[in-house]
Amino acid sequence: MRRMKVRGTILFALAIAAPLSAATAQSPSVPPRPSHPILLHAQRLLDVAGGRIVSPGEILVEDDRITAVGSALQHPANAEVIDLGDATLMPGLIDAHVHLFLHPGAEDLQTVQESESQRTILATLAARDDLLAGFTAERDMGSEGAGAADSSVRNAIDKGLIPGPRMRVSGNAISILGGHEDAIRYNPAQHVLPNADYANNADQLVTVIRQQRKDGSDFVKIYETGADSMRGGEFHTPYQYTEAQLKAAIDEAARLETNIGVHAQGEPGTLYAAQAGVASIDHATQLSDQTMQLMKQKHIPAVPTFVIFEYFADHAATPEAGAREHAMLDYKIREFKRQIAAGIPFAVGSDVGPFPHGTQAREFELMVKYGMTPLAVLQADYLNGAQILRWQGQIGELKPGYFADIVAVPGNPLNDITAVEHVAFVMKGGVVYRK
Repeated sequence: MRRMKVRGTILFALAIAAPLSAATAQSPSVPPRPSHPILLHAQRLLDVAGGRIVSPGEILVEDDRITAVGSALQHPANAEVIDLGDATLMPGLIDAHVHLFLHPGAEDLQTVQESESQRTILATLAARDDLLAGFTAERDMGSEGAGAADSSVRNAIDKGLIPGPRMRVSGNAISILGGHEDAIRYNPAQHVLPNADYANNADQLVTVIRQQRKDGSDFVKIYETGADSMRGGEFHTPYQYTEAQLKAAIDEAARLETNIGVHAQGEPGTLYAAQAGVASIDHATQLSDQTMQLMKQKHIPAVPTFVIFEYFADHAATPEAGAREHAMLDYKIREFKRQIAAGIPFAVGSDVGPFPHGTQAREFELMVKYGMTPLAVLQADYLNGAQILRWQGQIGELKPGYFADIVAVPGNPLNDITAVEHVAFVMKGGVVYRK
């Protein structure tokens, strides 16, 4: 998102030597998929589209799919029954904005100081931690200078070589020369590389998108705004691409049967993104009435990413920087309440990476804290998240024919959304990763 300036160097050895959480320690490899049916039973089950709790809840899983859902299913004679007790069965969580190739520390120095191979190893650990926290599908919004290495991580997950969520990956994000994520604070003679791929006009956008697809990308991530500042209590951020330039990129992505998510913090860039018809507006700190109307008409979700704002505010390098970050967060909260009142669609994305992987379920808690109901946040995550990731009809609900991506949380998340921060059971594609 934004680069956090932190004194000192983050050593690769320290990054991998940190103690593993209890969740992390449970699954060093990919378990085998059972050859027999599995019957999951719990006190409750979340009907996502219906917006209600079914009690009790049962799910029959065969191979990698859900085959039946209800309160009292017929149990096949050879089925393994897993009774999860006083818990709620839910679809696997979706994070629509992650960075597997980032970790806590000096974000802008990781590309400079760490090799791509080191960062790829860390990315595999990040994918594991996210899965064990209950996130069975994610959209990696830029490998932050690691290029197509995210495709290798995705492919290893898909082949069952390492544990991790279903991944949609973009490779590097795309930005203009001297724009957001360009290395503009270093000695020019050192020619420090950016974390993004350069494209300065519509033709270059199309060329870069084609190259990224050749290299293995699933979708396109574009920086539409930055850098950001607060002036006299108001938010300011320059745009990077015009509506026409974004539309050219979107047309090319459509030709490739994919979509574009944009980092867009404020006006007029957010308006240009909505006019062009992006798949999501990520961060969405400042949205005009016109922009929000277009987002409602075109069903373009905003992805607020509150956790990263909170983290940067609480972990700033200096008190002055902390005050600036807190002012930006306060502004964002006020604007979010306007967005809720306007009725725009939302999805849930955390921007995890600069803060520890596996902890991003706090995003649900913050979205509720700042004005949404638990049900609204869960529906935003599951229904709009599946849409953004282009897996609608396959993930995000507990229905026959959907992937058996299932988690269980204690209690009732419609009463206490923090339940999603305590996932006790994780299944992805019929394979139990945490029990």
